[in-house]
Amino acid sequence: MIDRERFPVDPWRLTETRYSQDGVSETLFAVGNGYLGLRGNHIEGRGAHEHGTFINGLHETWPIRHAEQAYGFAEVGQTIVNAPDAKIMRIYVDDEPISFDEAEVRDYERTLDMRTGVLTRSFTWETPSGKRIRVSDERMVSFEERHLAIVRLEITVENADAPVTVSCQLLNRQDGGDVYGGAPTATQKAGFDPRRTEKITERVLLPAEFWQDGLRSALSYQVADSGMTLAVVADHMITTDNEFSARSLIESDIAKNVFRVQAKAGIPIAITKLVSYHTSRGVPAHELVDRCRRSLDRAAVEGVPAQFERQREWLDAFWERSDVVIGERDDLQQAIRWCLFQLAQAAARADGTGVPAKGVTGSGYSGHYFWDTEIYVLPFLTYTSPQWARNALRARVLMLPAARRRAAQLNEAGALFPWRTINGEEASAYYAAGTAQYHINADVSFALGKYVRATGDEHFMRSEGADILVETARLWATLGFWRGSNGDATFHIHGVTGPDEYTTVVNDNLFTNVMARYNLRYASRVVREIQKDDPQAYDRIVERTGLDAGEPDAWDRAAEAIHIPFSESLGIHPQDAMFLERELWDLENTPDDQRPLLLHFHPLVIYRFQVLKQADVVLALFLQGNHFTAAEKKADFDYYDPLTTGDSTLSAVVQSILAAEVGYQDLAREYFEQSLFVDLGDLHHNAADGVHVASAGGVWSALVSGFGGMRDHAGELSFDPRLPVSWPSLSFPLQWQGSALQVTITPGELRVQVRAGEPVAFSVRGVEYTATRDAEVTVPLADQGPVVPGRPTLGQIEESRRDDGTRISASLPVVTTTMPIIGFVED
Repeated sequence: MIDRERFPVDPWRLTETRYSQDGVSETLFAVGNGYLGLRGNHIEGRGAHEHGTFINGLHETWPIRHAEQAYGFAEVGQTIVNAPDAKIMRIYVDDEPISFDEAEVRDYERTLDMRTGVLTRSFTWETPSGKRIRVSDERMVSFEERHLAIVRLEITVENADAPVTVSCQLLNRQDGGDVYGGAPTATQKAGFDPRRTEKITERVLLPAEFWQDGLRSALSYQVADSGMTLAVVADHMITTDNEFSARSLIESDIAKNVFRVQAKAGIPIAITKLVSYHTSRGVPAHELVDRCRRSLDRAAVEGVPAQFERQREWLDAFWERSDVVIGERDDLQQAIRWCLFQLAQAAARADGTGVPAKGVTGSGYSGHYFWDTEIYVLPFLTYTSPQWARNALRARVLMLPAARRRAAQLNEAGALFPWRTINGEEASAYYAAGTAQYHINADVSFALGKYVRATGDEHFMRSEGADILVETARLWATLGFWRGSNGDATFHIHGVTGPDEYTTVVNDNLFTNVMARYNLRYASRVVREIQKDDPQAYDRIVERTGLDAGEPDAWDRAAEAIHIPFSESLGIHPQDAMFLERELWDLENTPDDQRPLLLHFHPLVIYRFQVLKQADVVLALFLQGNHFTAAEKKADFDYYDPLTTGDSTLSAVVQSILAAEVGYQDLAREYFEQSLFVDLGDLHHNAADGVHVASAGGVWSALVSGFGGMRDHAGELSFDPRLPVSWPSLSFPLQWQGSALQVTITPGELRVQVRAGEPVAFSVRGVEYTATRDAEVTVPLADQGPVVPGRPTLGQIEESRRDDGTRISASLPVVTTTMPIIGFVED
């Protein structure tokens, strides 16, 4: 899945051994901290898939023009803005630029070190005249200092004297840049792809204050339509025993600090650039310039070496509470750590903004926040870095006013969170696969519940979180309806889309109903507990939300009566009320050049078939596994797995978890490795647009919940391991209600150690235990769960019969030029 000649195995570093200028490597070698991200563009700043500097939440808005408008359609699009590029440090020797397309380059190596959080690159360039130049550079985006990035360059002419020029730049690439402003490389394919960002043709960044003061340069802007403001200020320092001079140039869209050096053979030239970015939704640009100044002044006083030392210390603490270790598998270990490092780069300093689907590594999906955060990223944050999870949940609290307005627009009570957004307003133009995914309300509530149960942070729940539960429960209460009477009434939810975007606007989607049931029950319980335990907090909730005393009872009634579809003849849970009426899509005979389906078939063609973009029912079986029997999980997995295309990177991690639980151990490992190398192997052919952050989060869940068998249903910690045969051990840390645990699994035992905090109660396969700091618990394991060979196939489904007696068969969409003769066919 990955070119090991180009990317050799190293458990702590991702190293590239030959030069590349493709979009995938720009993503793989991006550095960021959750607020600021620098793509892995080479500092020469020439051709690239995407010259990218991204700031979480910095966006432009634009009117969505629907071909046919209707009431309630999303009206304003939102797109992440490419912030001014401060990475550029162009090198000239004898007035000739380094050009990798033409230059003779030796000893090339680029490395992302996940212990230090620093990207380094080194190579030797031999000019046509025979001069040999050794170049090394490094960059870092600080986790400690949210607004700080550092770029360092060292050049040595090894065998001759030569004039060397380094042009350090700040460049507004969003609005055109210069002649190197971003001509696409061959990896950027033309054509339709909804996963890419929208392109805005009008000017986006309106110049504000810009100036130079010695070796300090500043640019600032206001975003044209969204009104956001942005400032970037850079300091430059040169260290060399060679003679040099410096000159500068400043315009509204470019700042240059140019160093001209009379280099002597063997005498190095070192240039350091300290850069600060600040953004705001309401502060004038000139104040942001002042903030950048203060950030740089503080960094200069502390010193550049101190910034690198603090980065290493920060990461030491991160890995201590986050590192998942597989014994004797450095190849997998490298990829696991790369994925976990991406989660830190996406969320660590998001600080109250959302976590974009691509983090800050690319413009894919326009920089939007989705349900990805709550379902795939929040578990990792909750159990390793709870403060980051709290910050991400606060982003949803801040969206509540807009979510209330959106619910009212759709004739519902409460709040409806946007399917995709940056500023809190709905930005999904295609409602069938966007707004109709009402399940996002339950997803947010589910993540909130998981966070509070795992951390014990009742203050957050009472001060802010309960508002989310009240408003989301209200929406389900009005969105659903009752059918039946005399005590046999059931509660139904129609006209929704579940996680599977290949089946839209359906009735009684199982995932939605199961998660809505959770949402209603949990909201009712929390409100009652707060009313009993903290009447003053309850009164404040009533004041903020207008909660009526009878609402919790209504939520409980709806939850108890909610319809959970089940097919008696097939013994499975239908994905929705009509799902089984459709014909099977014959995935086994679908050509590879027609995948993913969304790029080759009209949605209406796809919607007519039983075919899944991603796990839907199977995800419900994982998240709400305590409401399904082992037999039901096995039957549902056997039915839906052969229908799942995996066209979404969110799917394989969930399939891995359930495959492990029901016994398909080899298949679980296969799905896990597919997820592990989604970006490193560019398995979905769009890693160039940014890291798949949710898939990286899912890798952690597949390890801890899949193979580690960890669950926390109803706030009770439990384990039922499924260690793959080829793995000698699996070890991972967990934060649980203020205590730090270390869990280690081998083929014969599970060991739980409390490294810090109070004793922790948990169960292993139904048996209760308590671990303390003084007494770790070792539990013998007779096996690693059931073992089922092979994998489910379409053949197991074909010839089975629906509840009405009709036979199920698989087929493919066909194009016919003749009129078919329709007659009666005996069944």
